[in-house]
Amino acid sequence: MKAERSAAAFVAAHGKPARAVVENIGRAGARVVLVGADGALGDVIVAGVEVGAALVERVEGLEAGEWDRETVAATKIGAGHRRKMAARVRG
Repeated sequence: MKAERSAAAFVAAHGKPARAVVENIGRAGARVVLVGADGALGDVIVAGVEVGAALVERVEGLEAGEWDRETVAATKIGAGHRRKMAARVRG
């Protein structure tokens, strides 16, 4: 499964334990937001929330998380990412 390989590569690149927050995105499925031990952000899209939860279980070094204080504080968002997101808001 491509999503599993991508998540495993993210963990390998950004350290253990990495956190995963599974978010429902409607008909498109679910987004699994990854937060590495180094604070890096990544994501993979899967068919649904159940598939996302199963992905988290299968990938070594990946822990299920939520957008709680600890997970948010663990993220390190760089200036480039902030500019990219600001451009999406500005249109």
